[in-house]
Amino acid sequence: SKEDKKAVVSTQSTGVQGLSVYSYEGRLISSPKYSGIRTDSLNVNNIALSSDTLVLVDSRDSRAYHVFDVNTGRELTDKPLYHSQEVISVALDQHGNTNERCLGFVDKNNDLFLIQIRHSSPISKLKKLGGMVTTLKWHDTTNMLSALQDGRFTVWYYPRAVYIDTELLPQSKVFKEAGEFGKNPQIVSFLGHHCTLRRSDGSLVSTAVSPYPTILQNYVAKTSWDDAVRLCRFVKDAALWASLAAMATAAKELNTAEIAYAAINETEKVEYISYIKEISNKAARSAEMSLFCKQTTEAEGTLLQAGLVYRAIRLNIDLFRWTRALELAVKHKTHVDTVLAYRQKYLQDFALEESDNSFVQYSKEIQVDWTTIQNKISMELENERGK
Repeated sequence: SKEDKKAVVSTQSTGVQGLSVYSYEGRLISSPKYSGIRTDSLNVNNIALSSDTLVLVDSRDSRAYHVFDVNTGRELTDKPLYHSQEVISVALDQHGNTNERCLGFVDKNNDLFLIQIRHSSPISKLKKLGGMVTTLKWHDTTNMLSALQDGRFTVWYYPRAVYIDTELLPQSKVFKEAGEFGKNPQIVSFLGHHCTLRRSDGSLVSTAVSPYPTILQNYVAKTSWDDAVRLCRFVKDAALWASLAAMATAAKELNTAEIAYAAINETEKVEYISYIKEISNKAARSAEMSLFCKQTTEAEGTLLQAGLVYRAIRLNIDLFRWTRALELAVKHKTHVDTVLAYRQKYLQDFALEESDNSFVQYSKEIQVDWTTIQNKISMELENERGK
């Protein structure tokens, strides 16, 4: 069986093979199943459970894994998700928003990956956290993740930093040598401020983990940003500051993010956040923060939904996504000449010839005049400030 704090999974091998999810009161919650399931092959490594999600590694092909909603028993994807290598161990985080539920898994190459399992396009949210990992376990009440990596006991204070700012990921983890745990230990539990490991001889050994990341995440969950900053200033731990920087950035809490990045000497990012704070339009600020987190599609969507078409076009120009910039300009019947002008300047700067037929066609039809374009841009920014 596999347990989380609210439910337990039980398998049945007689009659129709399947499994059932029960509450701790003994109430049947759901009976997830898929074609070809073999419950006799399920074990603690190939099944993962949280209060809302269940993941099963496929019995026939261990590269595939199935994702179920715990409450309904319904599989969340039309077909199982596939990894390039065999998946040997899976674990779900136990804290946070259901839509952001993260699965950590280790493959046959001992690489550790993180994936937002309930995202509309999960594979697009697949990120590698590290290599040479043999065992992993999530914290029981926060988003901390523990693992044995390359002979060291490692804890990522906020592994979701990989989706926000990859440079923060190594800064927000701590480790200690794992020699005291013997050969091939397995992490059994990660509760409170202690992690318990089982040695190869079956004996259990416990190791302490700093209590401050838990306190910090509790402050962030309650949006107590001032308390979070005070805690980091008191502890004076770079890993804690890096975690706060990631969490504040994810929440688009600009003041806290600026303070946290400054504490770990990320000068360029502090300057960029300062620039974002000066943007008067709320939607434009939100889009810039999404862009800061490399969430380009989300940033563009925020701008278009707010009617900031020029800024959405300019976003794509600045990222050299020329085809998309032209698509938006043509669709909204505005700033086609702006896109053409910046495209021509780009080609001239790099001594290149135009090779895109769409740009060739529109260049023949539309006259580029920089004075007109600059006036239009000024009007757009003025109108934006009024929104």
